Amino acid sequence: MKIIRRYANLIRLSTGASLLIGLGDYVLLKLGEPIGPFLFAFGLLGVCVLGLNLFTGKCGFFVEDRIPIIDLLLILVVNLIAGYGFGILFGFMDSGIAAVAESKVLSWDLSWEFFFKSVLCGVIMYLAVETYRRGNVLGILLGVPLFIFCGFQHSIANVITMGVAGAMCWTVLLCAFGNFVGSLVAWALCCKITETNKKD
Repeated sequence: MKIIRRYANLIRLSTGASLLIGLGDYVLLKLGEPIGPFLFAFGLLGVCVLGLNLFTGKCGFFVEDRIPIIDLLLILVVNLIAGYGFGILFGFMDSGIAAVAESKVLSWDLSWEFFFKSVLCGVIMYLAVETYRRGNVLGILLGVPLFIFCGFQHSIANVITMGVAGAMCWTVLLCAFGNFVGSLVAWALCCKITETNKKD
């Protein structure tokens, strides 16, 4: 019974994270640049403040936080399924954003360029969450607009956009893997820097 409650809570927190990122993505599709990217940051800020489960915010910390790999995978699956569902809802609610979403989805492909853009988004996501953990929200408020303006790829935002467009593309899995790699690279480098500073 205890394990059922634990996983039910994990699913609930993961669904909540998908909703907040979905709201951010909706605003981005609705308003575009330059306002949309800054308002999108509200979604990640809400995820961090409320302690919700967002794959791109967790994967860089699964080693130091000792998150079981099965939990991380479940968070990803729930984020993807719930995110796609919320995207469908937003598209139904506001048909005006469907064309914007469709053009975005059509621009994604299974390429090295797309993968590296996903890796760099993972780096930024790790740094944004890490700075929040250290008591500074600027990493989120600046990091989210940064990855959007640069065209970097965020797997959960992407699947929400797919839901709005009523399409599905396998690039979301490549994107999730790239986000994971980028977050771990940033974590490894930051841990090394922190250890060096402590020694000095």
